Amino acid sequence: MQKIDFNHYKTSQERTEAAKKNPDAPKLFIETFGCQMNFADSETVASVMIDNGFVLTDDYQTADVVFINTCSVRDNAELRIRNRLSIYRFIKKTKPGLIVGILGCMAERLKEQLLEQEKVVDIVAGPDSYRSLPQLVREARQGESAINVLLSREETYADISPIRLDKNRVSAYISITRGCDNMCAFCVVPFTRGRERSREPETIIREVHEIIAEGYKEIMLLGQNVDKYNWNEQVNFAQLLKMVAEVDSRVRIRFATSYPQDFTDEVLQEMANHKNICKYIHLPVQHGSNRMLDKMHRGYNRQWYLDRIAAIRRIIPDCGISTDLIAGYCTETEEDHLQTLSLMEEVKFDYSFMFFYSERPKTYAARNYPDDVPDEVKKRRLNEIIELQNRISLESNHRDMNKTFEVLVEGESKKSPDRFSGRNSQNKTVVFPRRNAKIGDIVEVVITECTSATLLGHIVSDKDIISKIN
Repeated sequence: MQKIDFNHYKTSQERTEAAKKNPDAPKLFIETFGCQMNFADSETVASVMIDNGFVLTDDYQTADVVFINTCSVRDNAELRIRNRLSIYRFIKKTKPGLIVGILGCMAERLKEQLLEQEKVVDIVAGPDSYRSLPQLVREARQGESAINVLLSREETYADISPIRLDKNRVSAYISITRGCDNMCAFCVVPFTRGRERSREPETIIREVHEIIAEGYKEIMLLGQNVDKYNWNEQVNFAQLLKMVAEVDSRVRIRFATSYPQDFTDEVLQEMANHKNICKYIHLPVQHGSNRMLDKMHRGYNRQWYLDRIAAIRRIIPDCGISTDLIAGYCTETEEDHLQTLSLMEEVKFDYSFMFFYSERPKTYAARNYPDDVPDEVKKRRLNEIIELQNRISLESNHRDMNKTFEVLVEGESKKSPDRFSGRNSQNKTVVFPRRNAKIGDIVEVVITECTSATLLGHIVSDKDIISKIN
């Protein structure tokens, strides 16, 4: 790839500040719910809108336009968004010109229903229609029905340089794939994000250079299934990972999410070969029972998953591993549930994202299986999973006592401004006194205490502040 000329490139900060110079620019507030893909999409939306004369605001009460980027993975996520809409309904009574738009997965799933049921909503835009948002705003201002939920087989937004919304300028996202073809029985994503497609690698590397030029210290490659990345049968995910890692060895590289059936030893070898690729893998298993995995249409069985875990332990012995787990899936028996608990004991995940089953409309499970596990049983089984994971996580963190890790400083600790928080290569949160470190530094931290969720320690010495953003 040719060297990129940044003489005329404007950073996110420069573009944002330039937009503010127009006193008549309409103000846009973006609120994001859900996964990291949604946060990356919001940065694309911000870029589209700034290039069309808008300016970003952090205060929704001063906004002329509000976009809520939504999630539909679980019913609880949609309930939170409906609660937010009640706030904007109240604001509209005193500010009738306010335009409210629902973006993303909930928009794609409910479509016109949002305009009809939620009288506060003026715009409905699916994940593949963000280029049309300026036109949709114009239509909404004229009192027209403003909706675009067409899914695309080609759209990747590869030519758009996102407006980075992380004010600390530490971590940045790059979407390398969009959509999903796996069609798991419980999952609504294929219906809300469309078919799988990969971005041209040159556009990804261009964005990597842009991010580094803006001073970021970590890059997260995103996709519903990054392992399926494949550009014209010429570049697979392992090869892309190598290309990204070799742009600048000082910049950390992470990725999510992986899929057990597609996760290869080739990816593991690239992780082992490059120090700046973080030693952490999120590998959702969803369940420990083969019967449940088959009923979920996951495409692998328990032994296949355990073989992938064994490969990770063999090639990257110090790798952090997390997963997703669902309790109370359709027809789940007590024996099925015990199989999940036994899998957790065998793998010993560093941490997990744990939920009870929430039926999503249009999915194969909703159309074909009764949601027949009582809520009280779902909740009891979920609590048992959480209790076991907390114990395993505490044991994992205890094993890190007295070890020293390189930690990227991401910001102040939530509990004390006198402490910083960051993550090590294994994606564990580390909290420590600030000393002379700054946000964006990489510091050496020795671990002296821990909880099930956090490692606690202190910087070894001031000389161990390894690097800074600038």
